[in-house]
Amino acid sequence: MKLAVVIPALDEADWIAGAVASAVADGVEVVVVDGGSRDGTADRAVAAGARTVRSESGRARQIQAGVEASSGTTLLILHADTRLAPGYAEAIRRALQDPGVIGGCFRFRFDGGDGRSAALRFIEWGARLRVAVLGLPYGDQALFVRRSVLVEVGGVPQVPIMEDLDLVVALRRKGRLAALSLPATTSARRYLANGVWRTMGRHWLAAAAWAFGVDRRRIAHWVRP
Repeated sequence: MKLAVVIPALDEADWIAGAVASAVADGVEVVVVDGGSRDGTADRAVAAGARTVRSESGRARQIQAGVEASSGTTLLILHADTRLAPGYAEAIRRALQDPGVIGGCFRFRFDGGDGRSAALRFIEWGARLRVAVLGLPYGDQALFVRRSVLVEVGGVPQVPIMEDLDLVVALRRKGRLAALSLPATTSARRYLANGVWRTMGRHWLAAAAWAFGVDRRRIAHWVRP
């Protein structure tokens, strides 16, 4: 297995080095796909150990560009404000020794250590329940997948928002997704900036709208502050 980590980024200079550093490991290719940043994101990514490519902005477009620019037989999609835990690459290798497993995700966790609020801990619990009951991990859980399976499903769905859920649904038709116990630690910055409960409510509304097939452009308008 050759692992490639693809990180889409746009004006993430304060966060990109941490994401890259968490992904750098022996035998791992790290590709940052810059969507036109003006704050030095690409330079900081290179300094941290990544290779960078340029793409038109838009998370789905950027992820697909990174997939095409990378050479890994297994691909991991990492958000720019998410950190992987030490040992993540070996955990993926172990999971994929099972031929029935075609990909998976990590346990969702906010940053902040023991200082995380009760509201943030509730959201973490909700994410674990969603994965356990519905089998729907989100993109901030560092989704990984065998390249061959991603090709079979037609690549990353090119939609304005919630491409992660579309991708998960497509992948589940091909095999099992493993939920790994190691955490993918994501910044709580957007929740704290816009209100934890308000942000959570928007996300729940978006998920419900996605389930009922509401137009993605409308969902994006609702969700984005």
